[in-house]
Amino acid sequence: MEFFLFALPLLVIIFLMMGVTVVRQGFVYTIERFGRFTHAAQPGLTIIIPFFDRVGRKVNMMEQVLDIPGQEIITKDNAMVGVDAVVFFQCLDAAKAAYEVSDLYVAIMQITTTNLRTVMGSMDLDETLSKRDEINGRLLSVVDHATSPWGVKITRVEIKDIRPPADISNAMARQMKAEREKRAQILEAEGLRAAEILRAEGEKQGQILQAEGRREAAFRDAEAREREAEAEAKATTMVSEAIASSGTQALNYFIAQKYTDAISLFATSPNSKTILFPVEVTQLVGTLGGISELAKDALEKKDK
Repeated sequence: MEFFLFALPLLVIIFLMMGVTVVRQGFVYTIERFGRFTHAAQPGLTIIIPFFDRVGRKVNMMEQVLDIPGQEIITKDNAMVGVDAVVFFQCLDAAKAAYEVSDLYVAIMQITTTNLRTVMGSMDLDETLSKRDEINGRLLSVVDHATSPWGVKITRVEIKDIRPPADISNAMARQMKAEREKRAQILEAEGLRAAEILRAEGEKQGQILQAEGRREAAFRDAEAREREAEAEAKATTMVSEAIASSGTQALNYFIAQKYTDAISLFATSPNSKTILFPVEVTQLVGTLGGISELAKDALEKKDK
């Protein structure tokens, strides 16, 4: 009797402890009664009835990453490429994730793999290499729609790597090199063309400026000759008027002036030490006499 009284409280305590379940943060536990789902236990302390209720599945509600193993895919143009991908997903309904699919991770992996083959198999090799965003978007739409009955939200699908065959990679490298050389040659040709055009434009402008300079110089020369001719004509007119008014005396004056200017040039020559007169001295004396007569007449007129 005493043993029974001692064992009964102990059994009660054990029974109560068996009914207490702690759910970790980020998880949701499904509670089953006699194997049937009753409710989902949220993070924290949960009380269940021992021997009647039990924890069925521990569902991770955090966002998870599933690595899709590498696989060989044949593209639309019959090129074999190796592809690796990753899937980001999150469970939104613990009951569906636990009971609507047998193995959630395997199911997501398989459905992503099959749709990856379908999407990339409908594209050419160049499209698979250049349109990753389009592939990711199509995969996300298809896989998310397929997994929605499982209470799962596919947040992202990313292609990690696309590996074309070695011979295709070499051919693409040669093609890229040829394309870059072609662009370089085109740019070089365009640069030479632009340089030739600029050089021709410069020569053209230079010729135009030279022609304008020659025209301006010719105009200036003509203007100078015109003024010189006018001055010469004016001087000739004045000389003629002086000769007409003064007779031979004015003529002798001008001749004597030219004669003395010529003699002064002989005298200032650095290479001539002996001066030879091409005319007789008497002519010079006569000329000087004419000058004196002009001066005498001018003084007499001034006195009158």
